[in-house]
Amino acid sequence: MRERKKQLTYQAVSDAAIALFLERGFDKVSVAEVAAAADISKPTLFRYFPAKEDLVLHRFADHEDESARVVAARPAGESPLDALHRHFLDGLDRRDPVTGLCDAPEVLAFMRLLYGTPALVARMYAYQGRSEAALADALGGGLPARLAAGQIVAVLRILALDNWRRIDAGESADAVRVGAAR
Repeated sequence: MRERKKQLTYQAVSDAAIALFLERGFDKVSVAEVAAAADISKPTLFRYFPAKEDLVLHRFADHEDESARVVAARPAGESPLDALHRHFLDGLDRRDPVTGLCDAPEVLAFMRLLYGTPALVARMYAYQGRSEAALADALGGGLPARLAAGQIVAVLRILALDNWRRIDAGESADAVRVGAAR
């Protein structure tokens, strides 16, 4: 029960922050304003979110070790690259926002906030660095695994960003999906 309450508070604080950031801009909203909107104190807010950027980027936290989990759970005989490719294609089919192929207005607004705010982009690279490290471990560690993980995470990031940019520029998700599957 306590963990559930904590998760609900976590989500409510993030939702309040994102609503303010979308309305006024990330840099124009103070942490004190977020705390007030969420009806909590600043110290409580910082117990949940160590940095202002985490109010937005925590939504990526569940995905930090996603590639590593896919590699670890792949069927016998399937290569890590094939497993990751299959997983990305499945994400495209589900219109998973992590793939950039989601045209829901709230997702597009969130992505504009994210990619339009240099502090958020910089902080996102830290999340991706942890994803890269987890994938390298799943690939066996060592330099070859780290190199492969770095390339894979970069490719996934660039593909997702390209998908989002094309949709944000007015292409339909269905049209983008055709090219994204290649």
